[in-house]
Amino acid sequence: MKIIVLKFGGTSVGTVERIKKVAKIVTSYVKKKFKVIVVSSAMSGVTNDLINKSKKVSKEFSPAEYDVLVSCGEQMACALISGRLNHIGYKSRSWLGWQIPIITEGSYKSSRVSEIFKNKIMIYLKSGGIPVVTGFQGVNIENRVTTLERGGSDASAIMIAKFFNAVRCIIYTDVNGVYTTDPKLIKKAKKIEKISYEEMLEMSSLGAKVMQPASIQDARLNRINVEVKSSFNNRSGTLITKRKNIKNNKIISGISFTKNDSKITLVGIVDKPGIAASIFEPLSKNFINVDMVVQNISSNGKETDLTFTIKNENINKTEKLLKSNKKIKFKNILITKNVSKISIIGVGMITTPGVTYRMFKALAKKKINIQVISTSEIKISVLINKNLVNKAIKTLHQEFGLEK
Repeated sequence: MKIIVLKFGGTSVGTVERIKKVAKIVTSYVKKKFKVIVVSSAMSGVTNDLINKSKKVSKEFSPAEYDVLVSCGEQMACALISGRLNHIGYKSRSWLGWQIPIITEGSYKSSRVSEIFKNKIMIYLKSGGIPVVTGFQGVNIENRVTTLERGGSDASAIMIAKFFNAVRCIIYTDVNGVYTTDPKLIKKAKKIEKISYEEMLEMSSLGAKVMQPASIQDARLNRINVEVKSSFNNRSGTLITKRKNIKNNKIISGISFTKNDSKITLVGIVDKPGIAASIFEPLSKNFINVDMVVQNISSNGKETDLTFTIKNENINKTEKLLKSNKKIKFKNILITKNVSKISIIGVGMITTPGVTYRMFKALAKKKINIQVISTSEIKISVLINKNLVNKAIKTLHQEFGLEK
């Protein structure tokens, strides 16, 4: 049995006309003799509307009831897709997470799929049916509905592909694939034909909005080939796969960026074991995500300066937490708003010397000052003034020949 998983995002099912188009896409794979499992997100805007309603009802809305509420969007979309498939002569029905069941573990709002029972779906596939499965949801050991993180329908599709040994998982969205950078910003941005899990994970976590990082990690761990393509045309997309499947002579695959960051520097911290943990513990408990972290130890070895970045909306809360933290002592706190992180990503830099030099030299030629530097095996990130983001991306896009 040749199973394929087709996942449709919110924009792809955003209107009745688009749902009709989705049904045509699904049946095109049936005609190619695939057994198709469809996974759908909620129609665009529906989940946000449900969240807003919960906030109006209560500022302390129950997490368990929140999951019941926001999972309704996927239920509606799946019923509409299945209804259309039946209308055009195909056997189909919707399946909610608890009906399969899809078992999850973890807390409400951010559960992860741990097991999927295959029997009912397999029987339905063998009977010629097209199951349309709600993404983003499952059921826990207490038999309560749970949801995955926002964007979690991708994770649902990838885990279904894993448990059903699908030949491929295709993520249908409103873009043609993964680009070297944001095509809205750089007109010469090119679609990437194939990209490794590691590169895609870096691009996603560093600002690219194509897929949720946790979903890419699931694909990587389970070695699921994922294709990202548009539901609005018949063009080929981008294949996310393992490194050895890619023949690429480019050193850098893509450039990601953020535009909503602030930099905080704690000056003159007493350097002792555990001090970094003491700084970041209250931030973690208050769900403040810390990104780039750089530490500089003074020449006398007794003091250190610690710099890190956070999102702009967390500035006031972070400053209060740092100033009220009795476990740490520092001479001053410096806050710089309106900074952005630019990252070049590519497995090619592992075996290619001089990438860092080329990046820094290209930015220097354009008078772009670097405030913070962070590196990993396949990425180099720098922090710059927000006003210089477009200039920096264009410069690096040209430097590494990504428009070719």
